[in-house]
Amino acid sequence: MYTTIISIILWAPGPTELLIIAIIILLLFGGRKLPELMRGIGKGVREFNAAKANVRNEVEEGLRAEERKASEPQKMNDNSKDSANDSPET
Repeated sequence: MYTTIISIILWAPGPTELLIIAIIILLLFGGRKLPELMRGIGKGVREFNAAKANVRNEVEEGLRAEERKASEPQKMNDNSKDSANDSPET
């Protein structure tokens, strides 16, 4: 894991490379299209985060439902034992 982090850091673009990339993007898309591009990227990121949160909520609800189902038979067994103990002996 340590080597993976170091390799990512070593191959990450520096400030000069980022500036060159920004200039190339500006030349390709132009000053007028760039805000539209950024809005589209922002919208995509928001939709991705919303979908991620939705999936997380569904998984958590499923886990809670499984826990409830697992605890119900125990409660039913406990209740039947209690009722058997409470019944008058003849």
